[in-house]
Amino acid sequence: MTTDRPTTVLDRRALNRALLERQRLLRRHRASALDTIEHLVGMQSQAPNPPYIGLWSRLEDFAFDELAGLMRDRLAVRIVLMRGTLHLVSARDARALRPLTQAVLDRVLRSSTGAPLAEVDFAAVTADARAFLEDEPRTDKELRALLAERWPDHDTELLAWGVRCTLHLIQVPPRGIWGSSGAARHTTLGTWLGPALPGLSADELVLRYLAAFGPATVQDAQQWSGLTRLGEVFDRLGARLCTFADENGRVLYDLPDAPRPDPGTPAPVRFVPDFDNLLLSHSDRSRIITDEHRKRVFTINGIIRATFLVDGFVHGMWKMEKKRRAATLRVDPFSPLSGPVRDALVEEATRLLVAAHPDADSHEVLFAS
Repeated sequence: MTTDRPTTVLDRRALNRALLERQRLLRRHRASALDTIEHLVGMQSQAPNPPYIGLWSRLEDFAFDELAGLMRDRLAVRIVLMRGTLHLVSARDARALRPLTQAVLDRVLRSSTGAPLAEVDFAAVTADARAFLEDEPRTDKELRALLAERWPDHDTELLAWGVRCTLHLIQVPPRGIWGSSGAARHTTLGTWLGPALPGLSADELVLRYLAAFGPATVQDAQQWSGLTRLGEVFDRLGARLCTFADENGRVLYDLPDAPRPDPGTPAPVRFVPDFDNLLLSHSDRSRIITDEHRKRVFTINGIIRATFLVDGFVHGMWKMEKKRRAATLRVDPFSPLSGPVRDALVEEATRLLVAAHPDADSHEVLFAS
């Protein structure tokens, strides 16, 4: 792709403050949960609870029941989208994004299960699965059992995986409701939300990505979405974007009117949940976490641990749990904390504990030695 060489350099702190502002983490916003979910182009939701924490850290007066209500009312849903991972999105975005991100799942399907699935009439398999899932929401185990009856000579684990990559499936409540439990059940997007709407174009997706995560490189946008050949999209957008350079000379693209706060803008302590897209949506993540710390947060089995921010950057990990009627939040810093920072973390953690577990008899903040 071609572009004029940018002359303005944005250093690590400048990119950090721009990201935090657009992620609504530089200051809490007065906005609805649904508006914020759409602004963020969804929230990664491999586990059910992290989006609740993510919204609490971003919004003023967020109540956990607000998100639960959106899911019960089918205004927000959990569905596989960017990078082939489960995301919490608005119902409108589920319809708009799922067709566009099918290319990601097609690539996954070809690379991991393509040859064995070629030996079966997979169109017939997906037709059967669609009927089963539209009849009523099913767990993976239930779907495999039904497929085994129709396709007894084939690997039903493989067939079910292919179905999940091919059909547009919604993970239905009570899964995803704070405080609820139970196996994940799926039905089709059309059954849950009604007729399809026009999908989002790749150009529109890139513009929304920049609004939530920019300034960014082409590689950053591809890392976030899982889509390839986005350089062509940036070329088409052309004059609608402005350009900068990072400290390594890479070209950064952005929306001309997007916020880029002064690098010296104060950044409050914030608790970031597991799997948050804040840490996952750039090829170069140094704007938010160092390589050394990333190796401690990103595990070899795909878990992205919950972190906390000090002065805008990842400074440690945390874990919250409730046993019987006692709620605790353990803070595990990567380096010593000053007295004021420690006090700010205690205050923020206590507020989070009360919001997440209002019925607990005690709320305690602990620090790892």
